[in-house]
Amino acid sequence: MKREGEFVSSKLARFTRQVVSLAQKAVAGEPDPAFQPGEGGYADWVIVALHGLREYLDHPYRRLLDVLYEMPRIVGILGLEPSELPDFSTVCARYQRLKMPIWRVLLRLSAELHDTGEIQAIDATGMDRISASQHYAKRTNYTFRAVKTTVLIDCETGVVLDIHCSMKQPHDSRIGWQVLKRNLGKVSVLTADKGYDWWLLRQKLRAEGVKPVIKHREFGWNGVAGNILIDDTTYHQRSNVESTFFALRRKYGEIVRARTWFGQFRELVLKCAVRNIELALDRSKP
Repeated sequence: MKREGEFVSSKLARFTRQVVSLAQKAVAGEPDPAFQPGEGGYADWVIVALHGLREYLDHPYRRLLDVLYEMPRIVGILGLEPSELPDFSTVCARYQRLKMPIWRVLLRLSAELHDTGEIQAIDATGMDRISASQHYAKRTNYTFRAVKTTVLIDCETGVVLDIHCSMKQPHDSRIGWQVLKRNLGKVSVLTADKGYDWWLLRQKLRAEGVKPVIKHREFGWNGVAGNILIDDTTYHQRSNVESTFFALRRKYGEIVRARTWFGQFRELVLKCAVRNIELALDRSKP
């Protein structure tokens, strides 16, 4: 029975505490006060946390701040009073100015909330996006309707360890090594489909102590023989990547809404970080 004065912390409150903690760590140096009148304004970590809440609650900027105004307990976790909440235009503008490394560190820290397993998987999909302006499309050769999104996940937990986004259509194997060389310390056994069938990728992984379980393209008997030797139980864990893509689309939307390339990349990184935090909260229910 609950004693007087005790209360159960809501999942929203726990998420807010976690995203604030990670946002403060993602910002280099000692975290600034949440709000300083005058030129100081709002600390970077407050803006990062607000965007995490926006993604978690799936609200537009204006609605998010309206809702938070009526939630003083949640705003208090941000170190603010409801009357001190920033205008939605400030949140939008500061999002554009925050450097990409902050969002990447946020993703890495969210993955470190989990104890990962021995098998990891990599795969790519296309995330649909809204139309960009004609000027931006022409200037950047913006021709594809989807962002090619490659994720590296842990098969046991479903946690996204890293993400790569491209507005072109580069070959999977080249992107694969670019992602993997940043995460060699987190990968023990890598599963991937035929899109990552590149002898040099296998060679590089083995040289780093990583066991590649990658399907061969069957152009001849060597490919057929190589596939026969693959352990099916290990390889089929690759399907966890498809489950991760499905969960990201279902929970956080199928469309990337940012109009700029770097905005789309940051949006996808943030979606993955928020999902990692939610998974951690689900596994540690009070």
